[in-house]
Amino acid sequence: MTQRIDYQKQSPELFKKFIEFNALTKESVIEEPIRDLVAIRASQINGCGFCLDMHVKQATIHGERPLRLHHLASWRESTLFAPRERAALAWTEILTQLPPQGVPDDIYERVRTQLNEKEISDLTFVVMSINAWNRVNVGFRTVPGSYDKAFGLDKAKLA
Repeated sequence: MTQRIDYQKQSPELFKKFIEFNALTKESVIEEPIRDLVAIRASQINGCGFCLDMHVKQATIHGERPLRLHHLASWRESTLFAPRERAALAWTEILTQLPPQGVPDDIYERVRTQLNEKEISDLTFVVMSINAWNRVNVGFRTVPGSYDKAFGLDKAKLA
């Protein structure tokens, strides 16, 4: 396997600004449990092992139930997710895998029944952030679990 570059060292200013942007998404009106679900679902779709590992551990630390984490890949069939969470997951999926014709009106309208305009806008930035993280960590093959101690993820006791 080819050794990949350290993007943090190669683009320190861009990395710093992106960290700041990401921190702002945590101050959004979107509650932490939904941000956790969104990060996990986008990471599943994008095949980002690093982000999936990180966000499952974070969700666990934040008190998310293990069964809901197991059901996340099949959230449409699961009875464990509230309508608001379902709307956030639908929005996450459609923005993560944009169809050629854009976001269909029926999905947008379904999301609007559960989230107000500010929430949809903030959620969109949350989805943008995790998708960007997925792309950088997939592109540079960041090893899952490699920052557990630095990020306090060892507290999840999942290793």
